Amino acid sequence: MKIQIKNKQTKVKVEKRRIRKTVSRLFEILCCQDKEISVFFTDDDHIKKLNNDYLGRNKSTNVLSFSLQEGEYGEINPHIMGDIVISVDTAKKDASKGHLTLEQEIDFLLIHGMLHLLGYNHEDTSRKQAREMRKKERELFNIIHCRHKRLI
Repeated sequence: MKIQIKNKQTKVKVEKRRIRKTVSRLFEILCCQDKEISVFFTDDDHIKKLNNDYLGRNKSTNVLSFSLQEGEYGEINPHIMGDIVISVDTAKKDASKGHLTLEQEIDFLLIHGMLHLLGYNHEDTSRKQAREMRKKERELFNIIHCRHKRLI
């Protein structure tokens, strides 16, 4: 398992050791220990540019996932899952709205991003598939945070 973490924003300290531990735990739970992933922390301006350039959405968002398993060349290196990009600005706002700590929100975004890399989808799909993704997100979040009650 290989996890690359880059922090290109300066507003919030990102604890790379904690992120690595969370991603490692997710790899273990999802049986992806042989995979590689990169996690990139940025700000709203940069994620807005990425969102516009790659998805045609001219707005900031909390997380983007870029799978390297999809498309014409998706099987070249099956061990590399892809990239997760998180806007710490939006994560901070969403954490406050959702009554979560920033760390919990970032964990949720890591889960969300990893599920996308594994083929889960909630956009342009059936309601059933969207519900399955939401259910898996809650399940993983509760496992990561050792909670038995529903948090999100």
